[in-house]
Amino acid sequence: MKNVLLSGGLGFIGSNFIHYLMNNTDCKIMNIDKQTYAGNPDNIKEYENNDRLINIKADINDIFDYEDEIVDFNPDVVVHMAAESHVDRSIDNPWPFIHSNIIGTFKLLEFCRKKINPKKMIIFETDEIYGSVKSGDSYETDRLEPSSVYSASKASTGLLSRAYNVTYGLPVITVRPCNNYGQYQYPEKLIPLFITNLLEDKKVPVYGTGENQREWLHVEDCCDAIWFLCNNGTIGRTYNIGTGCRVSNIEITKKILEIMNKGEDSIEYVEDRKGHDWRYAISSYHINKLGWYSKIDFEDGLRKTIEWYRNNREWWVNLKNKL
Repeated sequence: MKNVLLSGGLGFIGSNFIHYLMNNTDCKIMNIDKQTYAGNPDNIKEYENNDRLINIKADINDIFDYEDEIVDFNPDVVVHMAAESHVDRSIDNPWPFIHSNIIGTFKLLEFCRKKINPKKMIIFETDEIYGSVKSGDSYETDRLEPSSVYSASKASTGLLSRAYNVTYGLPVITVRPCNNYGQYQYPEKLIPLFITNLLEDKKVPVYGTGENQREWLHVEDCCDAIWFLCNNGTIGRTYNIGTGCRVSNIEITKKILEIMNKGEDSIEYVEDRKGHDWRYAISSYHINKLGWYSKIDFEDGLRKTIEWYRNNREWWVNLKNKL
């Protein structure tokens, strides 16, 4: 049995990772989450009385305040997902991204260096740190060219973590997943925003012409990849996690409209985002070489996601009212 120390486990990917571990392993989990607007205890409500899960409501910056509990838990694996992650919010107010993504990562690394001895640490970055690529794929060794405060802060997360691996020997693996989608995603992000708007008979706002392209990964595949790397990844390496499925925003919009039996009159084109990257595309060669491949086809995953939001209206209605 492994003991997993997780940060950000009430967020989108984090809560899905808890579901994954609870359903597919016998691990015990200690989750540290600040419970910001996107950290929702309802995401893992079914486990609130399960003795395999310990939840600590805390800012990762305050991790030293919980030294006794974490040392007693004695984690084998640390998975660091806690982050501010919405690009538009980073444009409006950069400070929380610096505080959480850079300083918070520093505090976690220091804690792990001084107080515990994990066998592996998985640190989340993002494919956005490569910047926009006109053609071809981004590889783990490519130059980093972040264009938003969010992506710059996540690049800093990775650089700090690799420095702690080289300098102090912390057993760090950094990961750069492409765009995730699926259940429990906060409804400010593109896919859940569009799905829930259409369920409310509202229009969907498409930036610019909608030709910006992203690579898409279902969150269940992402969680599977993270656990795979916990068990098989090489310490000191960086791994892109992608699918090869690159789709423009307007293509996604039209596919959602088609599945939900809505017309293109539901589209509202809006002013483009500042510094909006044109295209992300990553090579997953290194994780594929280890034996991991995504399993969920994009359209199947999209249909599954639409069905989840259709069947869990009570989960997202209150969240959208707060936006």
